[in-house]
Amino acid sequence: MRRAVPAGLHFFARGVLIAALIVVQAAARTSGELESGRTFDERQSQGPGDVREGYESADYRTRSRSLLERRGVPMDLIRLAETPPLGLPPVPVPADNPLTRTKIALGRKLFFDRRLSINDTLSCAACHIPEQGFTNNELRTPVGVEGRAVLRNSPTLYNIAYQEHLFLDGRELSLENQVWQPLTAHNEMAAPSIGYVIRKIRRMRDYDALFEEAFDGRGPDILTIGQALASYQRMLLAADSPFDQWYFGGDPDAVGDRVKRGFALFSGKARCIVCHRVEADHALFVDHRFHNTGLGYAASVSGKAPETTRIQLAPGVFTEISRAAVDAVTRQRLPNDLGLYRVTESPGDRWKFRTQTLRNIALTAPYMHDGSIDTLREVIDFYDRGGVPNELLSPLIRPLDLTAQEKHDLEALLHALTGSNVPDLVADAFAAPIGDLSAEDPNWAHENTLGY
Repeated sequence: MRRAVPAGLHFFARGVLIAALIVVQAAARTSGELESGRTFDERQSQGPGDVREGYESADYRTRSRSLLERRGVPMDLIRLAETPPLGLPPVPVPADNPLTRTKIALGRKLFFDRRLSINDTLSCAACHIPEQGFTNNELRTPVGVEGRAVLRNSPTLYNIAYQEHLFLDGRELSLENQVWQPLTAHNEMAAPSIGYVIRKIRRMRDYDALFEEAFDGRGPDILTIGQALASYQRMLLAADSPFDQWYFGGDPDAVGDRVKRGFALFSGKARCIVCHRVEADHALFVDHRFHNTGLGYAASVSGKAPETTRIQLAPGVFTEISRAAVDAVTRQRLPNDLGLYRVTESPGDRWKFRTQTLRNIALTAPYMHDGSIDTLREVIDFYDRGGVPNELLSPLIRPLDLTAQEKHDLEALLHALTGSNVPDLVADAFAAPIGDLSAEDPNWAHENTLGY
């Protein structure tokens, strides 16, 4: 698995690789049949388009995928709510926001619309990238408009419908309300206010009548925008994994012996199941609680950062530059992340973070709340050591004394949790319209179009 690229290097690397993409394009290979019966290039269903493996070598050669040849196949997402994939329970849907096809389609359009950001460059999908597990494999923590640093790793949106608390500190409780925070956060999409977003959408011609059709005549406002975006995200249900086919479906051949041994460890010696729960007829792999593993504590007390850092400029080309120069460009002077404490302000909640699901975890590196761990093996090693000792360490975290073979088996189990319908969801996302700025759109750079 590739190492995550630090945020400050991402823009330089992207520029180099986009240039390479123009020259070297890997031909798309169509393979795999989706729910619709149409075909889809399954290589596009996971991983970044710019493959950087070996980038540290002077003889690096790009293996970038061609965005022009990327295929999309729309699917009827509401069917996932009617019959959730094997391993998932019924989808909780608010009584005041029932699911409809028009609402889901509108939410999908909004999710991929870059015009919702202050400068028309960043959509929800820029940080929650479909082919990267609806997270971001390329950055430990994402960047907002103009390269502004974000504090935490992008959590996956797969199966977000089941989360009782949203954001890794749990500060929001519904998808309908949650959507407004990234839209208006200065370091994310940076809209100055909710009213600004509403006015902007009302002046985009391609949204004419879409809200009225989805919401019985009601136009875009604080309620309908949130409900539409929530409806789409609620449909990102990914399960029916090999584990599900074995454990819930009763197919003894769906997984091998390593996975079965891994689950025995998961439920026993490794004690993973204490926080990543498995029920009799479904598994969300969460306990809806918050825990201090010591990782946040370690970052808070790690001491002074080194005065210089090694930066890669191009394949095989490195240099040492001052930390001050990096901070000036990347705005990485981030506060210590105290997790749940930011919500409750209870001293005992310092460095507690929400339990994250293990479903589809092989697709969502890097890991932990800050993206500081690159591989599943390193995550297993972290918990095997008992996390990082501190006075508020969860009593559930303790050394496990796992053997090398046991770690291999646990890792095999985690790889068996990838949903079989992931390619369908990615193909549907690729079929979504992309909201790019046109001369007719309202924008801060277009005279008087927003009424200021």
